[in-house]
Amino acid sequence: MAHRKVSIALACRAFGVSETCYRYSPKLGAENERIADLLVGLTRVHKTWGFGLCFLHLRNVKGHPWNQNQVYRIYRDLELNLRIRPRKRLVREKPDALAVPEAPNQTWSMDFMSDKLGDGRSFRLLNVLDDFNREGLGIEVDFSLPAERVIRSLDRMIKWPKYLKLWQTADDTSRQR
Repeated sequence: MAHRKVSIALACRAFGVSETCYRYSPKLGAENERIADLLVGLTRVHKTWGFGLCFLHLRNVKGHPWNQNQVYRIYRDLELNLRIRPRKRLVREKPDALAVPEAPNQTWSMDFMSDKLGDGRSFRLLNVLDDFNREGLGIEVDFSLPAERVIRSLDRMIKWPKYLKLWQTADDTSRQR
């Protein structure tokens, strides 16, 4: 403008800048520098503090009347934002292949289920299945299945296949005769 003897309005139009942006000068420059110095000092001393703790310290402990938006703008401009660390994930190897049973009574699966009656009372079921042939070995049904009852029913199911094998061998020998 001084070199070409052009007015401010014409120079701003030529460069596509509004006159208000050209004429703007920050009023709180010294105050912003003071806020910046305090924020840098706080983040150096307290490395784990984010913006919230820094602002609360300046407001409540130090007694400064600054607006949260003003302090946050300076905090961002100084790039003091804490880097959010991604969670460390455990590197897991490929899981072992599922074991496929080769004969009955090698592995069993058990599961609890629940449902409600028409009057609103809920009941529970304990299902035990043989993994080889997917045969249901036992179902316990009641309004409450305490641990002692579950253990008792599992013991009963463990003993049952032994008797079943004895009966099958007895039936096989009687058929052969």
